[in-house]
Amino acid sequence: MKDDVARVLGSPVARAARVYGGYAPSATFRMVLADGRRAFFKGVNASSNVYMRGALPREERVYRDLGPFIRPWAPAFLGSIKRLDWHVLLLEDVGPQTMPPWSPAKARRSARSFAIFHASTHGQTLPRWLSRTEHHDFADLWRRLSKTGELAKTAGLAQRRADEAREWLDVALPALRESAGRLTQLRPPHSLLHFDTRSDNVRLHGEQLRMFDWNFASVGPHEIDAAAFAQATEAEGGPRVDRTMAWYAEVMPLRKVHVDAAVAGIAAYFADRAWRPPIPGVPRVRAFQRRQLKVSLAWAARLLDLPEPRWLEAVGG
Repeated sequence: MKDDVARVLGSPVARAARVYGGYAPSATFRMVLADGRRAFFKGVNASSNVYMRGALPREERVYRDLGPFIRPWAPAFLGSIKRLDWHVLLLEDVGPQTMPPWSPAKARRSARSFAIFHASTHGQTLPRWLSRTEHHDFADLWRRLSKTGELAKTAGLAQRRADEAREWLDVALPALRESAGRLTQLRPPHSLLHFDTRSDNVRLHGEQLRMFDWNFASVGPHEIDAAAFAQATEAEGGPRVDRTMAWYAEVMPLRKVHVDAAVAGIAAYFADRAWRPPIPGVPRVRAFQRRQLKVSLAWAARLLDLPEPRWLEAVGG
C-alpha cells in the first residue's frame, strides 16, 4: 500500500500517524511525504462496517465531480487507490486542530463561512445525480414514531419522567408533524448541502470553514444545513442555536418556514435514533444523539410556540 501511495502522490511516505476521534471508524492517517508535503489517508476494507464501505465511494464521487463547487471548503482531492479489498482516498491534510471546544468567535466564523458556501451554489445548476430529496426522509418521522408506538421509546429516555415526556409529546405531536411535513413542499432555489456538519467533520482555518466526509452531499434548502450545524454546535458546548443562526443570517438570509420545518425534522431524526441500541464499533454516537435531541427538540418547541419540554432535563447524554 505504501508503494501505491507513493505512486499516486509522487513521493514516498516518510512517516504516518493514525488519526482517532471520529464517530464512524475508518483507517485514517496523517502522512508526511519524503518531499515535505503532507497528505491524509482514509481507507476501508472488508473488515470495515457496512456504512463505511458504502460511504467512501460516494464521498470519492463528490470529490471527483464537485470540486469547483466544494473548494475551498473541502480538502483537495489527491487521488484514490483500489487494491485487493482496500479502497483509499488521498486528500489534502487539513490539520489536527479539532472543535470543540467551541468559542463564540469560532462559531461565528464557522457559521459565516458555511453561509458563504451555501450562497455560492444557491440557485445554480448542480449535477443531476445529486439527490434533491434527501431531506424528505425527515418529513414523515414524527408520524411514523406515533404509528409504530416507538414514541414511547423516545419518552422512555426521560426515565423517571417518562410519563411527563409522553404527555408532552402527545400534545406537541400535531405541530411537530405538520412542520416537519413541510420539508417535502419547500421549493427551489436550493443550495448544495453537506448534510453532516458535526464538529468531527470540520476544521476552521482563520475565516475559512473546511469540511470533509462529503458522502451525504445533496441539494436542498440551506436552512437544513444551517440548523443541523447550529444544533450540533450547541450540543457540543458551543453557543446557543439562536446566536449561531443569527451569525449565519448575517451572510445568507433564513426563511422562517424553512427553519421551522428543518428543526422539526431534525428533532424527529434524533427522537427516532437516540433510544436505539449502540451501533457496533461506534459506541459514542447514541450519547451524542441524545444531546442533540435535547437541543433540537427544545429549539423546535420555542419556534412552534409549544410548552417547554422540561422533561428533557432527565435525558442523559
